[in-house]
Amino acid sequence: MRTKLLIFLGFMIYSVASFSQCAMCKAVAEDTEVEAQSALNAGILYIMVIPYIILFFAFRKKIAGFIKEFRSAKG
Repeated sequence: MRTKLLIFLGFMIYSVASFSQCAMCKAVAEDTEVEAQSALNAGILYIMVIPYIILFFAFRKKIAGFIKEFRSAKG
C-alpha cells in the first residue's frame, strides 16, 4: 500500500513539473486567426472523444445490462 502511494505521489509531482505545451500548439493558440483557434479546439475535442468511444464499444454489454437493470428497478 505504501509503495503504491509513493508511486502515485511521484507521478503527481512529475506531472506538475511538466506543465507545458508543444511548440505547434502554443503557436496556434497565440495566433490571432479565428479559424486556426477553432481548428485547435476541434482537434482537442477529437482527441478527447475517441477514448470514450473505444470504452463504449469495449463495455457496451455491461452498459446495456446496467440500463436494463436501472429501468426495471425504476418501474
